[in-house]
Amino acid sequence: MTKIGEYLDKKAVNKSHISRRTGISKQRLSELSINESTKLRADEIYLIALAIEANPCELLEFVCGHLQLKKHE
Repeated sequence: MTKIGEYLDKKAVNKSHISRRTGISKQRLSELSINESTKLRADEIYLIALAIEANPCELLEFVCGHLQLKKHE
């Protein structure tokens, strides 16, 4: 399960509801939730956050907070 999948699971939201509110297909939401290689776009993060009444910045931090800058030698 991906980070966005974990977040949606933790919030116990209905993907059909998110799909209707955002226009993101249920198939795309499933791919984003299951497949680690599927790239999540910024507009999708924002729309999903709005649909579940979450702070878009909080969702972005949860999904991308593990990323680090490369260190210069």
